Amino acid sequence: MLLVGVDWAEAQHAACLMQPDGTAVRRLTIPHSAAGLARLREAIATVEPEPAEVLIAVERPDGLLVEALLDAGYVVYALNPKAVDRYRERTRVAGGKTDPADAELLARVLVTDRDRHQPLRPSSSMVEEIRVLARQDERASRDQRRLLNRLRHDLLAVFPAALDAFPDLTTVSAVAFLEHWPTAAAARDQERAAIEAFLRRQFHSQARAAAGRIHAALQADALTAAPHLAAARAGAIQLAARQLLLLHRQRAAWEQRLRELLDGDEAHPDGEVLLSLPGLDARLAARVLGEIGDRRERFPTPAALQCYAGTAPTTKASGRSRVVVARGACNRFLRQALFRWAFCSLPRSAWARTFYDEQRTAGKGHFKAIRALANRWLEILHHLLATGQHYDEEVHQRNRARASRPAAA
Repeated sequence: MLLVGVDWAEAQHAACLMQPDGTAVRRLTIPHSAAGLARLREAIATVEPEPAEVLIAVERPDGLLVEALLDAGYVVYALNPKAVDRYRERTRVAGGKTDPADAELLARVLVTDRDRHQPLRPSSSMVEEIRVLARQDERASRDQRRLLNRLRHDLLAVFPAALDAFPDLTTVSAVAFLEHWPTAAAARDQERAAIEAFLRRQFHSQARAAAGRIHAALQADALTAAPHLAAARAGAIQLAARQLLLLHRQRAAWEQRLRELLDGDEAHPDGEVLLSLPGLDARLAARVLGEIGDRRERFPTPAALQCYAGTAPTTKASGRSRVVVARGACNRFLRQALFRWAFCSLPRSAWARTFYDEQRTAGKGHFKAIRALANRWLEILHHLLATGQHYDEEVHQRNRARASRPAAA
């Protein structure tokens, strides 16, 4: 067996090869390239020719380096950088830090505490694609909110009538209109028929009625900015509108692909299970599946999954002090998706609404109540994924009623 620590960097990586007894046999620095990885494989093969007997510790769970190491057949441990910091503090009280020393530290973690860490178990290629698409879509949604806030700010400054004409700036027709006519003067010059024709080109479902309302709002008496200020902000309004249109088109393409991966002819088998749950649409179901993966051995119990997701609370007890707090070390992408799922399930699931209301009645705030509901949903999801069953609200209600009955004497 050979233990290897690799300190990742953007341009080059430091590596330390170590025997199980803690003896460092070689140190090297390799560039982040195919040639550099080939050099690392050659160095490893001279000491341990069997890839399955090579254990490698890095501080990243993904990326080109990690993929190359997994493809080579090595067993890869992705150590949490925060945990590595604690190991470093334990061995270097002076606070020194170098890349070669960190590579040796990573290898020594495998020598002393390998049983406390789990090797990476990559999911299937389909789930990996789902995870990447779902994360990109989630980041794009944040970009949309940021751009919408910026657009609204610019409109309030020079074109407030647009907010009356388009109360919902998230629609494609509203953003396209502002890209075409970014100033109040240009928009006010348009006839009702021209606005209706424009809306029809945007496939607006009620173009005639909407055109009349928009035209009336634009012609109404409203505050107007000086022409030079309106012209100065017109470019920013057009830029935000164009970016929003691009984001909308790209997110629509991603959503279509996610639907194919979850509910198409060759969809992932867990897709239908997730989509059967109230509150999960294609985007949100993809976020949940992508982060959980399809390697069931990673989470043998619901508690293991709940801790990974951060929905299970953690207890800090010392002497007479005992505090229960939210778990900080977790998959934050998954936790955010679960909280959103729990919130979206409230109007779609009777028991979820009842459970949330009971939590609030007990004195818990909204965040704690949503966290508790997400924790309960995750327990249900773990069972459904393990058995391959679809969710049935009536079955779950009967199970809850049966569990709440007092035991027979």
